[in-house]
Amino acid sequence: MTQLAQLETPTRPQIHRQTEPSRTMQYARAFAGLFMRDLHVLGRELFPFVIRVCMNPLLFLFVFTFIMPHMSGGAAMNPTSAMAGTNFSTVLLPGLMAVAIMFSGIAAVALPLAQEFGITREIDDRVMCPLPVAAVALEKICFSAMQSVIAAAVVFPLAYYIPVTPVVAHVNNWPYLIVVLILASLTSGALGLTIGTSVKPQQIGLIFGVVVMPITFLGCVYYPWAALYPIRWLQIGVLVNPIVYMSEGLRSALTPGPHMPPLLILTMLVFFLVLLTWVGIRGFLRRVIG
Repeated sequence: MTQLAQLETPTRPQIHRQTEPSRTMQYARAFAGLFMRDLHVLGRELFPFVIRVCMNPLLFLFVFTFIMPHMSGGAAMNPTSAMAGTNFSTVLLPGLMAVAIMFSGIAAVALPLAQEFGITREIDDRVMCPLPVAAVALEKICFSAMQSVIAAAVVFPLAYYIPVTPVVAHVNNWPYLIVVLILASLTSGALGLTIGTSVKPQQIGLIFGVVVMPITFLGCVYYPWAALYPIRWLQIGVLVNPIVYMSEGLRSALTPGPHMPPLLILTMLVFFLVLLTWVGIRGFLRRVIG
């Protein structure tokens, strides 16, 4: 009888092998559930999302690439356009797409975290789902990346059709463009996670003036990185800015001209993605568990 019971009782390794697939499936379902919940909330707030994405590039394009070229002495009144010549609209196209990706990623992660880590502690409801706490942070990065891709797709027709001067844009390597879009979107989400977990909720507005705006204007958004060669110290200094590689990556994928080497762009995007994800998850764990 004892031998029969031993035969019927699975050993510990057998139990582990049987429960591991079910645990993985449980994690996958919980992750998908969180993602679909966020997608449902985004669907209810689709109009504010589109307005948030479109307003900044729409105004910038309308003023600098539509109004000023129609004014007398437009090139003289717009020194940036005069410097770039007729290619200013072409330079702006990937730059504004990079800005949309970055702002969308930060707004989708950092701003909600400021509310969830606030007095109400809404984050506690999320971490109660059957997922490791770090996976909850990764879900936020993935969901923000999806929003960033949508933001880039929304900005593209605006930046292509509004300027008076024709935009010279073409895609010679679709896989490269897709990889740059994915890496840039994930990096912006990781940056939003790092910001959202590094500052107090009441100071999140200050971050936009102290951090986000400077890295935007020094992120080669409104000018190509190669044009900084006369200011050599600045050209080297901006290399620590992840927005530079988002802008230059999209610029090299969409527009002609001298650009950064694609291998350098991809390598640095992966580096910043890993670094910001690691810092962001550590901060998330500290804020949730600690």
